[in-house]
Amino acid sequence: MATHGLPDWPWAGAPTDDLPPPEHLLLDALRAWHAAARAGLAPLPAMTMILATEDAAAAVPPLDSLLRAAPIAAGCALCPRVAPQEAALLLACALAQRGARSEALAALLRLLPLRAAYEAMPPAIHLGCALRRAGVLLRHPIREAMRPRPARG
Repeated sequence: MATHGLPDWPWAGAPTDDLPPPEHLLLDALRAWHAAARAGLAPLPAMTMILATEDAAAAVPPLDSLLRAAPIAAGCALCPRVAPQEAALLLACALAQRGARSEALAALLRLLPLRAAYEAMPPAIHLGCALRRAGVLLRHPIREAMRPRPARG
């Protein structure tokens, strides 16, 4: 099977500093959630502090639900690159926010079995709505991945 012409998976392995601000915010929040959970602390306060910086604290409950429904291997707060599972979750969230639900489900299926992916969809949709109401718009990653890239020389 030929694989040329397929887009790169958005954000996988990308430097965290190269992420657009909305995706960086979401990545910081999910990493804070995971760091607090690993330390045995309540994850919501750590995540709330980050999302409140953009007046997006209303996104805390759906993001908490999503992270409980879709357990991923998240990097540490200072990891310089986006881990593959973090990238897949960012992709799913962006697609859900943009209304591309079947594509968001496909992204979640990279992380989860079918039933768990279906159960993660409502929190992903609610997260997208809460972020949109706060003015935090995630990019359409598939559209951007399909854009032609300049030739490297």
